[in-house]
Amino acid sequence: MILANKIIELRKKAGWSQEELADQLGVSRQAVSKWEGAQSVPDLDRVIAMSRLFGVSTDYLLKDEMEGESPMLPEASESTLRRVSMEEASDYLRHVQEHAKPVALAVSACILSPIPLMLLSALADMNRLSELAAAVTGIVLLLVTVALAVVVFLRYGMKNEPYEYLEKEPIDTAYGVSGMVGEMKKERRSKYTRCIIAGVVLCVLSPVPLLCTTLMTDIAIYVIASVCALLAIVAVAVYLFVSEGMVEGSFQRLLEEGEYTRAQKRVNRSPWPGVYWCVVTAIYLGWSFYTGDWRRTWMIWPVAGLLFAALAAALGARKK
Repeated sequence: MILANKIIELRKKAGWSQEELADQLGVSRQAVSKWEGAQSVPDLDRVIAMSRLFGVSTDYLLKDEMEGESPMLPEASESTLRRVSMEEASDYLRHVQEHAKPVALAVSACILSPIPLMLLSALADMNRLSELAAAVTGIVLLLVTVALAVVVFLRYGMKNEPYEYLEKEPIDTAYGVSGMVGEMKKERRSKYTRCIIAGVVLCVLSPVPLLCTTLMTDIAIYVIASVCALLAIVAVAVYLFVSEGMVEGSFQRLLEEGEYTRAQKRVNRSPWPGVYWCVVTAIYLGWSFYTGDWRRTWMIWPVAGLLFAALAAALGARKK
């Protein structure tokens, strides 16, 4: 076993991410990634530091022919870890990349789904369409859009079932898997960064159409059109977040980094985010249908978003 694979094996047994190991060694995460990808070799001081951290001899780390027993941490031994082959890792990455855009489109479609109803309601207010026709057509379009999105979510969820263990169980990757995944992650890093920055900028700019419209006029059709523009901009931002976030998450699962370190996997994940947004959606639809004031009920979304961020931060601080 070469040094690169020994570092990967020992790091995962310790339940550390590359970033956590890098912090303990006083180096960058990129340096650890290069060691594990056999692209560079740590200097002697780092080798000695790793031998102390992992509780192994420097001979075990440096001599390829030494395949002897390395110390096992109590929570997992190699025999109990589920092994991920190169073929399985490649299939999983391909699976995520194939479904990232459809799932992202489905999420964006849910955000856009109220737009036809709002526009039709505006036409009804202008006496260009009956209120009943506007309401029925708008609601049907909304429900059909959401139903199609749910089909996409369920289809992805069923196809993703064989890979769910990557989120919950410690894994042991076959030779070359970590290096391959690390290289793919490195190649996509610039695209991921650009998409996240673009998404954040779009979210920040999304209220601009509405603010400009409200300053210039109070005509209902223009206000509703600006709200639709706001939703469209947010939908584009969410598409970027979801499509690139899914791919980035697939790399983290295989490398056991970020939210998928072994320490994180041992923590039971709360279902509260899903419940929270279901409740918010129900309140939004109920309030909107009851009052019929779709021009104002959209305000629940930015308020809900800020509240969600506050709750997530509070719960995260509590866990720490």
